[in-house]
Amino acid sequence: MPPNIKLHAVAFISPQNQPILIRTFTRQDQQAIKYHYIAHTSLDVIEERVAAAGKASDCYLGLLFSLEDAAVYGYITPLKVKIVLALPVSDSVIRDAEIISIFRALHMAFYSSISNPFLKLNSAAETNAEQSAALTVAGPKWKTFKRRVDDICWIVSQNASTTSS
Repeated sequence: MPPNIKLHAVAFISPQNQPILIRTFTRQDQQAIKYHYIAHTSLDVIEERVAAAGKASDCYLGLLFSLEDAAVYGYITPLKVKIVLALPVSDSVIRDAEIISIFRALHMAFYSSISNPFLKLNSAAETNAEQSAALTVAGPKWKTFKRRVDDICWIVSQNASTTSS
């Protein structure tokens, strides 16, 4: 696992650009709205990169943008679910392979959760055929997915704290 990475936030965004899950891992609850903003602003950059790459694009989109205290990375699954990571800006070098391994673990957590045949993905019956069902993570059946995301972020944070000690 990555040696020096501490996650600030993880966001899963549906193909319709609706947030599925936004988890923050900072101690300050006032920062939570900041990471919602970061997740939404990263959508524009993701759409630009996907449009520029065409059909032959990699899932990993790399560094999307950097703020004064956060570096934002992007990943898009084959089903067009977007995963956004916010990391603290540091002087140490973070290799793409380390970020890709985190994204793949988060992608597999999401994939495992939606592969559950007993999980209800539809939040409400939709009459418009153009819109697909919105994923609601608030339900109790999604607690396994939230726990998997928390576990991945905890493992990454533990590796960061043990290597910096």
